[in-house]
Amino acid sequence: MGIVLPRWVWIGTACLAAIAGMINAIGYLGYEHQAVTHLTGTTTLLGVALAHGQGRVALDLALVALSFVFGAVLSGLIIQDSTLKLGRRYGVVLAVEAACLFAAVPLMERDVHAGVMLAAVACGLQNAMATTYSGALIRTTHLTGLFTDVGVALGHWLRGLPVGTRRVWLCLVVICGFLAGGAIGAVLFQAWSYRALYVPAMLTGITGVSYALYRHWVLRRPMQGG
Repeated sequence: MGIVLPRWVWIGTACLAAIAGMINAIGYLGYEHQAVTHLTGTTTLLGVALAHGQGRVALDLALVALSFVFGAVLSGLIIQDSTLKLGRRYGVVLAVEAACLFAAVPLMERDVHAGVMLAAVACGLQNAMATTYSGALIRTTHLTGLFTDVGVALGHWLRGLPVGTRRVWLCLVVICGFLAGGAIGAVLFQAWSYRALYVPAMLTGITGVSYALYRHWVLRRPMQGG
């Protein structure tokens, strides 16, 4: 029982979760041990900086948060709907995300704060890109809600209540993908430092091109059949 997901959603979700894990690991190891794929820690550190009167630190953190929001705004402008559906302009969003990640690398290498801001824009773009499918919430750049969903499902199962198994599997796919991406990102950062970010940038671009080709092929089939 539960939601029905086509294969392209499973594959795309796994790829994007792994990409987000890589970005977050590289950003965490390179940028003062702060996450860039979500804003919980950033907002907490912003509050601490404000309490301690650290104006410059607070400004930098606020700019990262605003950059993430700006990425989400761009995604909303491009896709124009929160329901996941084949045919929407996800390839364009992924192309912009890839461009932001490529541009972030030289700035990060020179310790320019705009590099972190561009990485945050990329994460905001990705996180806003896929929000719901058949009523199920899909997020690929942070895991708190997914762990919560798995825990709730386990509680329901222990009480003998019905459980949406596909939703649980979707959560596990994102969690495992993010975990694998984080491990890969850490290894890459150790070898290449900030240039490791080129790997998720290229993977994002490949994912976007793959989606665009698949979208074109699927949408053209009814026309060819007629």
